[in-house]
Amino acid sequence: MKTVSNRPRRVAELIRRELAMLIPRELDDPHAHQITLTGAEVSRDMSSARIYFSLLSGVAEAKQVTKSLNRAAGFLRHALMGRVSLRTVPALRFYFDESVERGARIDTLIDQAISEDKQNQDK
Repeated sequence: MKTVSNRPRRVAELIRRELAMLIPRELDDPHAHQITLTGAEVSRDMSSARIYFSLLSGVAEAKQVTKSLNRAAGFLRHALMGRVSLRTVPALRFYFDESVERGARIDTLIDQAISEDKQNQDK
């Protein structure tokens, strides 16, 4: 029976915290201060990491920001090497996290349904 290690989860959280500090300070991108890192996943062999982010400006600029973050992934990985004590720092890939947008859309639909129910009850 194999035991599941917590190490990938702990490394992912460490990388997410460090990147959250590095991105606004080190990247020369106008969107760097609008990025919120929402999650991270590290592969079991610690060779790659998926970093999920959301934007304050919403979905409109997500594709452009994803491209610029993935272009800067090598620079950010190198910067992480100096900040964390890991034998190897995983290769970074950035993905836009649509769950925040979906959650907001669902909240809006629920509020709309509640207000419609109240209007129908008042009639």
